[in-house]
Amino acid sequence: MRLAKYLAHSGVASRRAAEGIIRSGRVTVGGEVVIDPARDVDESSGVAVDAAAVGPEPTEVWMLNKPAGVTSTAREPGRRRAVVDLVRSDRRLYPVGRLDADSTGLILLTNDGELANRLTHPRYEVPKTYRASLARPPDDTQVRRLRQGVRLEDGPAAPARVRRSGDRELQLTIREGRNRQVRRMIEAVGNRVESLERIRFGSLELRGLGKGESRRLSAAQVKRLWKDAASVEASR
Repeated sequence: MRLAKYLAHSGVASRRAAEGIIRSGRVTVGGEVVIDPARDVDESSGVAVDAAAVGPEPTEVWMLNKPAGVTSTAREPGRRRAVVDLVRSDRRLYPVGRLDADSTGLILLTNDGELANRLTHPRYEVPKTYRASLARPPDDTQVRRLRQGVRLEDGPAAPARVRRSGDRELQLTIREGRNRQVRRMIEAVGNRVESLERIRFGSLELRGLGKGESRRLSAAQVKRLWKDAASVEASR
Protein backbone atom coordinates (compact mmCIF):
# COMPACT_ATOMS: atom_id res chain seq x y z
CA MET A 1 0.00 0.00 0.00
CA ARG A 2 1.22 3.51 -0.81
CA LEU A 3 2.52 5.34 2.24
CA ALA A 4 0.05 8.23 1.94
CA LYS A 5 -2.85 5.80 1.70
CA TYR A 6 -1.47 3.84 4.65
CA LEU A 7 -1.45 7.00 6.80
CA ALA A 8 -4.99 7.80 5.70
CA HIS A 9 -6.16 4.31 6.66
CA SER A 10 -4.38 4.76 9.99
CA GLY A 11 -6.44 7.84 10.80
CA VAL A 12 -3.50 10.24 10.68
CA ALA A 13 -5.04 12.59 8.11
CA SER A 14 -6.81 12.63 4.77
CA ARG A 15 -4.75 11.29 1.89
CA ARG A 16 -3.93 14.74 0.54
CA ALA A 17 -2.96 16.02 3.99
CA ALA A 18 -0.90 12.86 4.56
CA GLU A 19 1.14 13.62 1.44
CA GLY A 20 2.07 16.99 2.94
CA ILE A 21 3.03 15.37 6.25
CA ILE A 22 5.29 12.92 4.41
CA ARG A 23 7.00 15.60 2.31
CA SER A 24 7.67 17.66 5.44
CA GLY A 25 9.96 14.88 6.74
CA ARG A 26 7.81 13.88 9.70
CA VAL A 27 7.39 10.24 8.63
CA THR A 28 9.84 7.40 9.10
CA VAL A 29 9.74 3.85 7.77
CA GLY A 30 11.92 1.38 9.62
CA GLY A 31 13.58 4.29 11.40
CA GLU A 32 14.50 6.19 8.23
CA VAL A 33 12.86 9.41 7.05
CA VAL A 34 10.81 8.89 3.89
CA ILE A 35 9.48 11.78 1.81
CA ASP A 36 7.95 9.78 -1.05
CA PRO A 37 4.15 9.37 -0.60
CA ALA A 38 4.21 6.49 -3.10
CA ARG A 39 6.56 4.32 -1.03
CA ASP A 40 5.10 0.83 -0.59
CA VAL A 41 4.53 -0.14 3.05
CA ASP A 42 2.52 -2.54 5.15
CA GLU A 43 1.92 -3.18 8.85
CA SER A 44 5.36 -4.77 9.21
CA SER A 45 7.22 -1.75 7.77
CA GLY A 46 7.51 0.18 11.03
CA VAL A 47 5.76 3.38 9.94
CA ALA A 48 5.88 6.27 12.42
CA VAL A 49 4.80 9.92 12.41
CA ASP A 50 6.71 12.28 14.71
CA ALA A 51 8.32 9.17 16.22
CA ALA A 52 4.93 7.66 17.15
CA ALA A 53 4.12 4.32 15.53
CA VAL A 54 0.96 4.22 13.42
CA GLY A 55 -1.07 1.41 11.95
CA PRO A 56 -4.50 0.84 10.44
CA GLU A 57 -7.38 1.14 12.87
CA PRO A 58 -11.11 0.45 12.57
CA THR A 59 -12.79 3.33 10.78
CA GLU A 60 -15.58 5.48 12.17
CA VAL A 61 -17.71 8.26 10.70
CA TRP A 62 -19.62 10.69 12.89
CA MET A 63 -22.03 13.50 12.16
CA LEU A 64 -22.09 16.54 14.40
CA ASN A 65 -24.41 19.52 14.66
CA LYS A 66 -21.71 22.15 15.04
CA PRO A 67 -22.56 25.14 17.23
CA ALA A 68 -21.36 28.65 16.45
CA GLY A 69 -17.94 29.53 17.84
CA VAL A 70 -16.53 26.00 17.47
CA THR A 71 -13.69 25.59 14.99
CA SER A 72 -13.59 22.89 12.31
CA THR A 73 -10.13 21.65 13.20
CA ALA A 74 -8.70 18.55 14.78
CA ARG A 75 -6.91 20.65 17.39
CA GLU A 76 -7.55 24.24 18.41
CA PRO A 77 -4.46 26.04 19.74
CA GLY A 78 -6.49 28.95 21.13
CA ARG A 79 -9.34 29.13 23.59
CA ARG A 80 -12.15 28.07 21.29
CA ARG A 81 -13.31 24.48 21.23
CA ALA A 82 -12.68 22.29 18.21
CA VAL A 83 -15.23 19.95 16.65
CA VAL A 84 -13.29 16.87 17.74
CA ASP A 85 -13.85 17.91 21.37
CA LEU A 86 -17.59 17.36 20.91
CA VAL A 87 -17.38 13.72 19.74
CA ARG A 88 -16.87 10.89 22.20
CA SER A 89 -14.53 8.54 20.40
CA ASP A 90 -11.14 7.02 21.13
CA ARG A 91 -10.20 7.23 17.44
CA ARG A 92 -8.05 9.96 15.88
CA LEU A 93 -10.89 11.77 14.15
CA TYR A 94 -10.60 14.85 11.98
CA PRO A 95 -13.24 16.94 10.22
CA VAL A 96 -14.28 16.28 6.63
CA GLY A 97 -13.95 19.73 5.09
CA ARG A 98 -14.77 22.80 7.12
CA LEU A 99 -17.46 25.09 8.41
CA ASP A 100 -16.22 28.51 9.47
CA ALA A 101 -16.46 29.26 13.17
CA ASP A 102 -19.57 31.45 12.76
CA SER A 103 -21.49 28.82 10.78
CA THR A 104 -23.46 25.96 12.27
CA GLY A 105 -24.88 22.63 11.26
CA LEU A 106 -23.82 19.33 9.78
CA ILE A 107 -20.16 18.43 9.73
CA LEU A 108 -18.66 14.97 9.42
CA LEU A 109 -15.68 13.61 11.35
CA THR A 110 -13.81 10.42 10.51
CA ASN A 111 -10.54 8.54 10.64
CA ASP A 112 -11.17 7.17 7.13
CA GLY A 113 -8.84 9.21 4.97
CA GLU A 114 -10.02 7.67 1.71
CA LEU A 115 -13.65 8.58 2.40
CA ALA A 116 -12.67 12.07 3.54
CA ASN A 117 -10.75 12.58 0.32
CA ARG A 118 -13.69 11.42 -1.80
CA LEU A 119 -16.17 13.68 0.00
CA THR A 120 -14.04 16.83 -0.24
CA HIS A 121 -12.16 16.50 -3.54
CA PRO A 122 -13.63 18.84 -6.22
CA ARG A 123 -13.54 15.97 -8.73
CA TYR A 124 -16.40 14.16 -6.99
CA GLU A 125 -18.73 17.17 -6.67
CA VAL A 126 -20.55 15.93 -3.56
CA PRO A 127 -23.45 18.36 -2.96
CA LYS A 128 -23.82 20.33 0.26
CA THR A 129 -26.94 22.30 1.17
CA TYR A 130 -27.04 25.39 3.37
CA ARG A 131 -29.81 27.48 4.93
CA ALA A 132 -28.81 31.14 4.75
CA SER A 133 -30.58 33.95 6.58
CA LEU A 134 -29.83 37.22 4.81
CA ALA A 135 -29.63 40.84 5.90
CA ARG A 136 -32.25 41.83 3.30
CA PRO A 137 -34.86 39.96 1.29
CA PRO A 138 -33.12 38.72 -1.87
CA ASP A 139 -34.59 40.04 -5.10
CA ASP A 140 -35.09 38.02 -8.28
CA THR A 141 -31.88 39.34 -9.83
CA GLN A 142 -29.78 38.17 -6.88
CA VAL A 143 -31.35 34.71 -6.98
CA ARG A 144 -30.86 34.47 -10.73
CA ARG A 145 -27.19 35.42 -10.47
CA LEU A 146 -26.59 32.76 -7.83
CA ARG A 147 -28.22 30.19 -10.10
CA GLN A 148 -26.06 31.29 -13.01
CA GLY A 149 -22.78 31.35 -11.06
CA VAL A 150 -20.92 34.37 -9.73
CA ARG A 151 -17.32 35.48 -9.95
CA LEU A 152 -15.31 35.49 -6.71
CA GLU A 153 -11.83 36.85 -6.10
CA ASP A 154 -10.38 33.33 -6.38
CA GLY A 155 -12.26 32.49 -9.58
CA PRO A 156 -15.81 31.85 -10.74
CA ALA A 157 -18.16 29.86 -8.53
CA ALA A 158 -20.25 27.21 -10.24
CA PRO A 159 -24.01 27.73 -10.46
CA ALA A 160 -25.85 26.94 -7.24
CA ARG A 161 -29.23 25.31 -6.83
CA VAL A 162 -31.26 27.96 -5.00
CA ARG A 163 -34.76 28.09 -3.59
CA ARG A 164 -36.51 30.57 -1.35
CA SER A 165 -37.52 29.25 2.07
CA GLY A 166 -38.56 32.51 3.75
CA ASP A 167 -38.71 36.26 3.29
CA ARG A 168 -35.00 36.64 4.00
CA GLU A 169 -33.99 32.99 3.77
CA LEU A 170 -32.52 30.92 0.95
CA GLN A 171 -31.47 27.30 0.63
CA LEU A 172 -28.40 26.89 -1.55
CA THR A 173 -26.82 23.67 -2.78
CA ILE A 174 -23.24 23.82 -4.04
CA ARG A 175 -20.77 21.17 -5.17
CA GLU A 176 -17.60 23.07 -4.31
CA GLY A 177 -16.02 23.71 -0.93
CA ARG A 178 -13.99 26.89 -1.00
CA ASN A 179 -13.34 28.98 2.09
CA ARG A 180 -16.50 30.82 3.21
CA GLN A 181 -17.90 30.23 -0.26
CA VAL A 182 -21.62 30.69 0.41
CA ARG A 183 -21.03 33.89 2.35
CA ARG A 184 -18.84 35.27 -0.43
CA MET A 185 -21.35 34.29 -3.11
CA ILE A 186 -24.12 36.15 -1.30
CA GLU A 187 -21.90 39.20 -0.90
CA ALA A 188 -21.01 39.07 -4.60
CA VAL A 189 -24.67 39.58 -5.55
CA GLY A 190 -25.10 42.50 -3.15
CA ASN A 191 -26.49 40.96 0.02
CA ARG A 192 -25.05 39.63 3.29
CA VAL A 193 -25.39 36.43 5.33
CA GLU A 194 -26.51 36.92 8.92
CA SER A 195 -26.55 33.22 9.81
CA LEU A 196 -25.56 30.10 7.92
CA GLU A 197 -26.40 26.48 8.68
CA ARG A 198 -25.41 23.39 6.69
CA ILE A 199 -28.42 21.10 6.62
CA ARG A 200 -27.32 18.39 4.17
CA PHE A 201 -24.07 16.70 3.07
CA GLY A 202 -24.57 14.35 0.15
CA SER A 203 -27.45 12.03 1.07
CA LEU A 204 -27.07 12.79 4.77
CA GLU A 205 -29.52 15.24 6.38
CA LEU A 206 -29.21 17.07 9.69
CA ARG A 207 -32.06 15.60 11.67
CA GLY A 208 -32.56 14.64 15.29
CA LEU A 209 -29.41 16.30 16.63
CA GLY A 210 -29.39 19.31 18.92
CA LYS A 211 -26.59 21.86 18.77
CA GLY A 212 -23.35 20.24 19.90
CA GLU A 213 -24.74 16.70 19.68
CA SER A 214 -23.13 13.97 17.60
CA ARG A 215 -24.00 10.49 16.36
CA ARG A 216 -21.93 7.74 14.82
CA LEU A 217 -23.13 6.79 11.36
CA SER A 218 -24.39 3.30 10.62
CA ALA A 219 -22.72 1.08 8.05
CA ALA A 220 -25.63 1.75 5.67
CA GLN A 221 -25.20 5.54 6.00
CA VAL A 222 -21.47 5.29 5.35
CA LYS A 223 -22.15 3.13 2.28
CA ARG A 224 -24.50 5.83 0.95
CA LEU A 225 -21.78 8.46 1.40
CA TRP A 226 -19.44 6.36 -0.73
CA LYS A 227 -22.18 6.18 -3.37
CA ASP A 228 -22.60 9.98 -3.20
CA ALA A 229 -18.96 10.40 -4.19
CA ALA A 230 -19.18 7.73 -6.88
CA SER A 231 -22.33 9.00 -8.59
CA VAL A 232 -20.62 11.84 -10.46
CA GLU A 233 -17.80 9.56 -11.59
CA ALA A 234 -20.30 7.07 -12.94
CA SER A 235 -22.10 9.77 -14.93
CA ARG A 236 -18.93 10.83 -16.79
